[in-house]
Amino acid sequence: MNDADTPESALALEEIRAGLREAVSSKQGLSLVGGGTKAFLRPPSQSPVLSLTAYRGIVDYAPAELVAVVRAGTPLQTLTDALAGEGQQLAFEPPHTGAASTVGGVISAGFSGPARPYTAAVRDHVLGIKLLAVTGEVLRFGGRVMKNVAGYDVSRLVVGAWGAFGPVLEVALRVVPKPAVERCLCCALPSAEAWPWVARSLSRHWPITGLCYDGTQLHLRLAGSAAAVESACRALGAQVGEEAPEFWARLRDWQLPFFADSRPLWRVVLPLAAPDPGLSGLTLTDWGGAQRWLKTDAPPDEIRTRVAAAGGNAWPFDRRFATRSRDLQPARLQLEARLRHSFDPDGIFNPELAMEEG
Repeated sequence: MNDADTPESALALEEIRAGLREAVSSKQGLSLVGGGTKAFLRPPSQSPVLSLTAYRGIVDYAPAELVAVVRAGTPLQTLTDALAGEGQQLAFEPPHTGAASTVGGVISAGFSGPARPYTAAVRDHVLGIKLLAVTGEVLRFGGRVMKNVAGYDVSRLVVGAWGAFGPVLEVALRVVPKPAVERCLCCALPSAEAWPWVARSLSRHWPITGLCYDGTQLHLRLAGSAAAVESACRALGAQVGEEAPEFWARLRDWQLPFFADSRPLWRVVLPLAAPDPGLSGLTLTDWGGAQRWLKTDAPPDEIRTRVAAAGGNAWPFDRRFATRSRDLQPARLQLEARLRHSFDPDGIFNPELAMEEG
């Protein structure tokens, strides 16, 4: 499959460049927007919008090579359908946050789904990136194009940067075959029994691609060869029952009833063996315990303090999220600030995202 250098894509790129030139000449910021399905995670912007959705299409997809090269404005569903037609998929399982969700949005936000601990994160499947520089030049980084500059793996830094280095134009992604067999299982367990169960299951090297606990039910997804999946199911025996696969898609897309609770939502990342931070509210635990979604009215300072004491980080999953200090490491923050200034010295791209979280 090949859709390189079409008249439509050339026109779309020129329109993006024209919008960029106007912003640079007037020294005005630009709000880079794809499908807008994650706008609730970005602070309000007064800057003119530069839409990237018209620059779309699958540039190159050779199933035998397990690589797809895609323009950033391509709907995520378009890519998903193309891969499914060849029995393949994106291993990092990105959230489908609406029909308008784009591949560029997937890269810029950097979210991975329930399979994240078992198949690696978005950045681990990015082979190359094309960015539009503030000068209008197309910059190429990564495996299929050219080596990264000054020792920095720019294609990885772009993932989750929310456009801080400029508009993502194109991305080369590693894809994987769909598993031969998938089984979705669940069992009722009190929390005191759930975590020892999780620890035992992870130590047995079963083909797990999802492990979630909602406070009363433990949800387990197995995927791989028929022999490996059936062996794990035999070991589990009658203690688990079958579950509809839709559970995992709804968890991936933040569509379970848990997410409809009216209290503020926090995303908490903790080591697998971390103790419960002891916060009030509802908790939905994903990634085998490493990612915990929290619905609570607890004060933000209390949430951060308790989570930090347990060895993790917590962020409000609202308009402050994109400006968070992601890992709270000063050295990394300084590095990213220097790189941001190198790519965008006048702060044209998404200037509202440069604000520190309040």
